[in-house]
Amino acid sequence: MSKSLTQERLRVTGSAAMFLLLAATYVGTRPVLAQSSPSPNANASQSQAPAAQKPGETQQPNNEQQPTETLKVSVNVVSVFFNVKDKHGVLIPNLTKDEFQVLEDNKPQTIKYFTAESNLPLTLGILIDSSGSQLRVLDMEKQVGGAFLKQILTDKDEAYVIDFNVDATLVQDYTRDVRRLQAALNKVKINTGFTSPGIGGGPVPTAPQRGTVLYDAVYLSAHDMLAKEVGRKAMILLTDGEDEGSQLKIRDAIEAAQKADAMVYVLLCADRGFYGSFQMGYSGEAEMQKLTQAAGGRVINVGNKFDKLREAFDQIAAELRSQYNIGYTPSNTALDGGYRKLEIKSKQGYKIQARAGYYATPREQLPE
Repeated sequence: MSKSLTQERLRVTGSAAMFLLLAATYVGTRPVLAQSSPSPNANASQSQAPAAQKPGETQQPNNEQQPTETLKVSVNVVSVFFNVKDKHGVLIPNLTKDEFQVLEDNKPQTIKYFTAESNLPLTLGILIDSSGSQLRVLDMEKQVGGAFLKQILTDKDEAYVIDFNVDATLVQDYTRDVRRLQAALNKVKINTGFTSPGIGGGPVPTAPQRGTVLYDAVYLSAHDMLAKEVGRKAMILLTDGEDEGSQLKIRDAIEAAQKADAMVYVLLCADRGFYGSFQMGYSGEAEMQKLTQAAGGRVINVGNKFDKLREAFDQIAAELRSQYNIGYTPSNTALDGGYRKLEIKSKQGYKIQARAGYYATPREQLPE
C-alpha cells in the first residue's frame, strides 16, 4: 500500500506551508487536506523531497517520476463488493455465483470469479463533522465511534480519521493501532469558523463563507487516501449531511468515491433542535442519499440518540463482514474514462446493496 507517499504529501506545518501545498497540489478549485499533528521535523520542502536513505538500505526508484509499464494491469477486471438482504433488511449468507446476474450499461456480463469475503483486509476512513451544528452530538459520536473501531478492526485492517469543519484535517493517518484512532477522535473539537488562528487547536479558516466542507472532505478522503489502496475500502461519515462552503460539489464527491471503489456510509447525526433554535431549515439527508446510493453504502438516521448510533455502527460492522465479491471482464473494452452503469441482480429477488457504477480508466497494480 502507498501509505508513505500519502503521508509525505500531507505533512505540512503552519499557514505558510499550507498555502504552498495548496498552490503546488490543487491548482484552481481543488481543496487541500491539512494534517493536524505533523512530525516535529516536517516542513513544506520535505514533503517534496525523497526520504533520506538509511545505512544498508537500497534506495527505491520514484515510481511517480519513472513510470514502469509492469505496474499496469493487462486485463481490466471490474470487482464489486456487495451485500444481499431480504425484504426485511436481513443479510443473506451462503449464496452462490449462479444466483446472480451482472449488467453493465444494461448488457449482461460473464462472471469471472465470485467469493464471499468476510475476512478480507479492510481499509476504513472515519470522517467526523465538527462544525457548530454538531455541538450536542459530537461527544456521543466520539464515544460510540471509538467503540466501533475496537469492534471491527483486526490486525489486517487499517483506518484513518478526518475531521472537517471550515477545513478538512487528517487527524490520524493510516494505522492498525485502535488506541491511536480513538485518541484522534477524542482530539476533535467543535470549530465554527470564528476561532482565531491557534486558539483552541482549530484549523485556520481559509474562506469567510466556509462552514462545513463536507463534499471537500469526501473528495479528499477518496482521492488522496483511498484511490491508491486495494481490496475492501469504506468511508463512514458522522455528520448531519449539511454542506456549507465546499469548493467542490456533491457530484465531485460521488465521482471521487466511485473512482476509488470506496463504499460510503452516512450516520446522520442531526440535532434538529440546533436548526430550530436558529430558525434554519434542514436538508442534508437528500444529498447524502445520492452519495451513498452511488457508492454502495447507505444512510442511517440516528438523530441525537446514543442507542441508535450504536445500533447503526453494529449494522455497518455486520455488513462490512458479510460481503460478496464478484468480478468480470467488461464486454466494452474501451478504457476511455467514461462512466459505466452497474447492476447486480438476484435471481431470487433479494435486495442488492452495491455501487451504482464505475469509471472505465486503466487501473494500476500497486506493488505489494
